[in-house]
Amino acid sequence: MNEKLKEKTKEALSSVLPITLIVLVLSITVVPMEIGTIALFLTGAVLLIFGMGFFQLGAEMAMTPLGQGIGGRLLKGQKLVLIIAVCFLMGAFITIAEPDLQVLANQVASIPNEVLIWTVAVGVGIFTSVAVCRILFHISLSKMLTVLYILLFILAFLTPSDFVAVAFDAGGVTTGPMTVPFIMALGVGLSASRSDKDGANDSFGLIALCSIGPILMVLLLGIFYHPTEATYSAVELMPVITTHDVVKQFLSAVPKYAREVTQSILPVLCVFLIFQIFSKHFRRRHILRMCIGFLYTVIGLILFLTGVNVGFAPVGNLLGSGLTDGWLKWLMVPVGILIGYYIVKAEPAVQLLNEQVEDLTGGAISHKMMNASLSLGVACAVALSMVRVLSGISIYWITIPGYILALVLSRLVPPVFVGIAFDSGGVASGPMTSTFLLPLSMGACTAIGGNVVRDAFGIVALVALAPLIAIQIMGLVYNHKAKAVPLAGSTLAEDIVIELEEDEDE
Repeated sequence: MNEKLKEKTKEALSSVLPITLIVLVLSITVVPMEIGTIALFLTGAVLLIFGMGFFQLGAEMAMTPLGQGIGGRLLKGQKLVLIIAVCFLMGAFITIAEPDLQVLANQVASIPNEVLIWTVAVGVGIFTSVAVCRILFHISLSKMLTVLYILLFILAFLTPSDFVAVAFDAGGVTTGPMTVPFIMALGVGLSASRSDKDGANDSFGLIALCSIGPILMVLLLGIFYHPTEATYSAVELMPVITTHDVVKQFLSAVPKYAREVTQSILPVLCVFLIFQIFSKHFRRRHILRMCIGFLYTVIGLILFLTGVNVGFAPVGNLLGSGLTDGWLKWLMVPVGILIGYYIVKAEPAVQLLNEQVEDLTGGAISHKMMNASLSLGVACAVALSMVRVLSGISIYWITIPGYILALVLSRLVPPVFVGIAFDSGGVASGPMTSTFLLPLSMGACTAIGGNVVRDAFGIVALVALAPLIAIQIMGLVYNHKAKAVPLAGSTLAEDIVIELEEDEDE
């Protein structure tokens, strides 16, 4: 177990170190910072590394087997109403306590936090059930996404413009470190129980659909509330002089995030206990292992959220405001590219998705390929977001062409790539995006006197959009290679060739 934890911690170190170095270089050259600020940032980075290590190991031990067990057991019951009800409740309960959602809710002053959180939770619950029905009835993910995104943009044009970016961001933050492992595993369990050739393909796509639900529901909420003055609470950098002050800052924040994490894990524990009592699915050895996994998950999330919110978010806001001084403001674009390229590697849920993709595709889509594609896509997305902050262009000029391109590509690549791409969009916009990149853009937007809600919000949405295009382009390239030279012993390669031939015959 210790060796496994060391392995996960090393992975986290390799992800966080590049971002830490970028911030340190900027603090020396462009945006000078006090020693106390740097101490807060470095301490936050250390907590972030260990938190990611514990969290990833805990999710692997607890959340993944729980989701797979529930998914497999639900399908064996053959009761559609029960399946829909259970999936709705699970999706809603886990979302209510999602840490990323709490961060976003605190920024939208025109709507009470509880109202926004419950609205998003209902959206996730409904679309968890919709996603499960898609697996059960073999509905094309590409066609379903096309219809839903058309409906989404129709609603967007009816919603006040100052609220559209917030709604799109809601879709990105809901698929965070608590929901992703569970939803992914639920899809694997359901599709595996089907025992047909399309099962592996249909295991992807749940996260994609669960990301659409919150956007639709929040757009409807925006129409109902007519918000016009949604503002955010600026991140305050507490004065730090001695190392004792640094430790005090982090220790004082631990109880708050411990409560949040406890609230987020309790619904999952309740689901686990109820499921075990009625199904007797897990043996005693598995139960013990999963309990240890839940403990690791709690420890990891507390360390992660404390490190991010005390050390990373304030520095992100400070960097954003400092980089907008005179001609330096256009440095936001290259800085955004650098941070975007590396920040996606620091998302715990991304690493979980990458490993699952590598397993389910038999290594045809490797962990490294997924990381490279996601990093390049997110780098471009963050660059566009910084251009939006500096120029004030509407988010529609990016999202509409982007989603059209993504939906067109979804008709040209095999179903497995569609599911992987749209799921990648959901997991790429995780805690690091909402707690570092969002404050970065807010700080910059405030410094230049822009509209924070319209121009700074939307960065999470663009980060979520980028992988949809990047991964599907990778799928087109792989299609070409697989058709020209089929990989020996590769089931995915054979499936791709067969699907391409069938499409040509039609």
